[in-house]
Amino acid sequence: MALQFFFSFFVLLSLGFFVLLAEPSRFFYPSFNAASLTISQNQAPPSVGLCAASVLYHGYKCQEFEVKTDDGYILSMQRIPEGRVGGGGRNKPPVLLQHGVLVDGNTWLLNSPLQSLAFVLADSGFDVWIANTRGTRFSRTHATLDPAKPEYWNWSWDELAAHDLPTTLDFVYGQTGQKLNYVGHSLGTLVALASLSQGKMVDKVKSVALLSPVAYLSHMTTSIGILCAQAFVGEITTLFGVSEFNPKEQTIINFLHTLCANPGIDCYDLMSSFTGKNCCLNESTVDLFLKNEPQSTSTKNMVHLAQTVRDGVLSKFNYGNPEVNMEHYGQAKPPVYDLTNIPKNLPIFISYGGKDALADPRDVGLLLDSLKLHDGDKLTVQFVKDYAHADFIMGVTATEIVYNALVAFFKRQ
Repeated sequence: MALQFFFSFFVLLSLGFFVLLAEPSRFFYPSFNAASLTISQNQAPPSVGLCAASVLYHGYKCQEFEVKTDDGYILSMQRIPEGRVGGGGRNKPPVLLQHGVLVDGNTWLLNSPLQSLAFVLADSGFDVWIANTRGTRFSRTHATLDPAKPEYWNWSWDELAAHDLPTTLDFVYGQTGQKLNYVGHSLGTLVALASLSQGKMVDKVKSVALLSPVAYLSHMTTSIGILCAQAFVGEITTLFGVSEFNPKEQTIINFLHTLCANPGIDCYDLMSSFTGKNCCLNESTVDLFLKNEPQSTSTKNMVHLAQTVRDGVLSKFNYGNPEVNMEHYGQAKPPVYDLTNIPKNLPIFISYGGKDALADPRDVGLLLDSLKLHDGDKLTVQFVKDYAHADFIMGVTATEIVYNALVAFFKRQ
């Protein structure tokens, strides 16, 4: 049963990517009556922070911080200032870790200290900072908005790129006085690319590492996604009467049960059918994942990801109506993020997998094509033939295959 729900979590991503069929503008027009939305049960704040829950008992120092974005969201951040053996002085190079969609900063801490990237970096002499996106369990407060109300959830990854990421970067830069190294996984790569393309990070970032990079998604054609698009359009439309996309909400759980009962669908293989066959996860990591994830995001964010799948371009949220787009952007179509604007001398490390059905190698190829004019000595690309999407953050072999190369890349900068 535990494995079934773990695999079912990844189906939620697939449902989100095809939510465009539910007419997104219906939910996000300014004239829409937000009070008519049905909101999932509000979550109580966690009794302890991420430091106490996942870091301190391994023998590492850990500090908790809160930062406020310029649009009022209060984000939790954690700092692991040194490795277990300590030492190394005060001016250790800072690294910011940014997680993907429907998870939080705990995803960098799921394996043992020798196999979790946050700990590996700390033990390698880095000052490690962990971000938690708005709406996740440690970042569910706002200066004025209530997460039980629809207004709190009126955002997509546009806002993560424009507000959350610059805020966390500014804070770490202010605390350390140094430019940052950045690591993103999945959606954490998308927001970085979008932010960099608009010049929002370039003055405070020393280098960028993108694991399972998600920029273009037009080749993400998985069997479970196709099934959801073709056979469950009506149910998807019903599900997205909520502004908070909460994978633990009963309506979505019931839908997953229905999906699992569909002939020809094996719930024990849902993860592989969506993310690709992950080679290197162990059962204890999966069990720990289930105790902590998945986390909420906004339905609007899932719609925006779906638009990226459909349109094959990286652009701002499309409200589905030229007039509404004109109100927001001054043009009938949403502006495109131009990745060729990323500074050509910025050191970039990209690692992607041959079995990844989410960050498909063909889509990563499109990303690499957009970086073809990048300075040759500033772009490092690693292809891991047997890796799929989750192996990069949960794989027991990730340290020797990916993280050691990543540490060496950072130390060269």
